[in-house]
Amino acid sequence: MLKRSVEDLLNFGVVIIDKPKGPTSHQVSAWVRDILHINKTGHAGTLDPKVTGVLPVGLGRATKLINLLHLVPKEYVGVMRFHKDFDENKVREIMKEFEGEIYQVPPLRSAVARRLRKRKVYSIEILDLLDRDVLFRAKVESGTYIRTLCNDIGEAMCIGAHMEDLRRTATGHFREEDAHTLQDLLDAYIFWKENGEEKYIRDIIRPAEDIVSFLPKIIVKDSAVNALAHGAPLYKPGVTEMDNVEKGNYVALYTSDGELISVSIVVLEDNIIAKPFRVVMEPKKF
Repeated sequence: MLKRSVEDLLNFGVVIIDKPKGPTSHQVSAWVRDILHINKTGHAGTLDPKVTGVLPVGLGRATKLINLLHLVPKEYVGVMRFHKDFDENKVREIMKEFEGEIYQVPPLRSAVARRLRKRKVYSIEILDLLDRDVLFRAKVESGTYIRTLCNDIGEAMCIGAHMEDLRRTATGHFREEDAHTLQDLLDAYIFWKENGEEKYIRDIIRPAEDIVSFLPKIIVKDSAVNALAHGAPLYKPGVTEMDNVEKGNYVALYTSDGELISVSIVVLEDNIIAKPFRVVMEPKKF
């Protein structure tokens, strides 16, 4: 992987923010933009103002990639409060029934249309119980509303429940331990700008390639890079190495030194391996 300058990372990087309680995700993304004095940021996976935790924010050209994180699961730790006393064995049994495919209607205050939709709950487990509160961990498909999940579990228990507190602990491969506060980011930026100290800001800003590290990879020949950067399809003779890929799925195209060219869609037709979906490399000569 090429070592980019801090300036290049500001134009093509990602920061994992530990979102505080209070502001909207859009506000946090805007604060990242203002702290770093850049023109464009974008976040992946909106968190309600009261929800804390992992919020990936793409910088500059990385905003083209950030929404691909809707493909990865999200993990949460939360507190669900039941409205009446409950039997512990029954609540464990009921919660287990919500693993797998479920149907949800988004809550009234949501950014999407309130239509019935299917989502997957990969796992939901009880971590602790105290009075009418249940501390739980859930791993879910992107777009699953935990608030709605708590309400539905309460209905299934016939006693009602609501989400009392929630923290996102992971967005795919980005974990809670990867997250930094806005104050951390500001301090690191000041150290770099005023003292020339890069260590702290490099610890926080990750290369944009990290966003799509979960995708299968294709390494392409240097002779094919410029055409791909202009939006051309990838042809079989341009491939150096290729992971196992499936037709219709996303794949990340890289140069031989690990620089991301594009995220493409696998076609495997005739001599064409993939067609571009998001080209992120700026065209240049190799």
